[in-house]
Amino acid sequence: MKAQPRKTEKPAPQGVVFGVRRQNARVSEHDELDELAGLAQAAGIEVCGRLVQQLPRPLPATYIGSGKVEELSALCRATHADVALADMDLSPAQARNLSKALGLDVVDRSELIMDIFAGRARTAQSKLQVELAQLKYMLPRLRGQWAHLDRYKGGGVGTRGPGEKQLETDRRLINRRIRELERKLEVYERRTRLNQVGRQAAWKVALAGYTNTGKSTLFNRITGADVLVANQLFATLDTRTRNWDLPHAGEVVLSDTVGFVRDLPHHLVASFHATLEEVIEADLVLHVADASDPHVDDCIAAVEHTLKAIGAADVPTLLVLNKLDRVGDAMELQSLINRNPGALGLSARTGQGLEQLNEAVRARLLGATHLFRLELPIARGRSLAQVGELAEVISSEADETHVSLTIRVSEARMARLRAWLDGEGLALSRA
Repeated sequence: MKAQPRKTEKPAPQGVVFGVRRQNARVSEHDELDELAGLAQAAGIEVCGRLVQQLPRPLPATYIGSGKVEELSALCRATHADVALADMDLSPAQARNLSKALGLDVVDRSELIMDIFAGRARTAQSKLQVELAQLKYMLPRLRGQWAHLDRYKGGGVGTRGPGEKQLETDRRLINRRIRELERKLEVYERRTRLNQVGRQAAWKVALAGYTNTGKSTLFNRITGADVLVANQLFATLDTRTRNWDLPHAGEVVLSDTVGFVRDLPHHLVASFHATLEEVIEADLVLHVADASDPHVDDCIAAVEHTLKAIGAADVPTLLVLNKLDRVGDAMELQSLINRNPGALGLSARTGQGLEQLNEAVRARLLGATHLFRLELPIARGRSLAQVGELAEVISSEADETHVSLTIRVSEARMARLRAWLDGEGLALSRA
């Protein structure tokens, strides 16, 4: 009987992570590279070594010092590494010099994150967004791709070798593809804006936070949706929006957004602008943090920095400390709450604290309310429906020509209501 061939899995590529730690930093060498190691794992790379050098600033030629380059090279050889991963963005020169010295591929932080995004992208929009970010990242780094096709000697003045000609061709093709991608993504942005106009009357709440903090678990718990939940970085790349049945708050829609990390590549932020629009246009952002993460303070700071970078710094925010069921030390938890006044603790997995979240969100959305009288012509039925979407109708009285409404309006809704009234030529009076 002929033996069946045994199926063997291809071993994961081996990688060494390295970085520069600023002098007087208060984190250990192990902690310094923990996130990079997690990113490597998310990209399917097995981390087999780490190296950190303490420097005032990275060196312009090789990022780390010459002695550390030799040490890194020895570590790569000893561990049979396939790739070296840098914990920051490298200049094209730094990447080329390090790759030449180590004799293997060198990948920086942005390139690694974009590779993870590329592997996680499922929808047409997210695939276009990732490709656009990758092309913009690649464009200034093309020169090193054609170093083996240097200029021929003996040519006349201005004669260019095949390397430079190929470089110009590639730049032209990449720029053309970038313009094409931007046009396609504009269609998605217009669609997003139309959807937002259609939901103008509803309260818009967005989940934001560090990657892998349980945002999708919380989203599923609140809305009853079945969004993918996985213990991995960047499990969610596409914004999902569902209705939130929040009693006595009117119509509320909740959006689950892509997770953030420290130093999220700006090309990705720019490319995912349409996706992040849900955060920028929200009435309230629920900033979800992992209370069990020993580096939770750094994660909170990184998310706040990213919110500022995308133009959402002024959007009202409620900090939600998730995964309370995983916090074993009550003193550490209390210390975390003390450092973040107004934060709300819960467990999306068990449901602990969800009722308190409902109350807090309802209070944030409604805030102070005011009573007004509004006179509407009886023939303007659509206007009556619009008022009901922007305010709570307390009572109504009608005669042959007009409907007199008593309405309650929250502070947060006043601006929208007044803008609509101005467009309709209507005015409010105090009740």
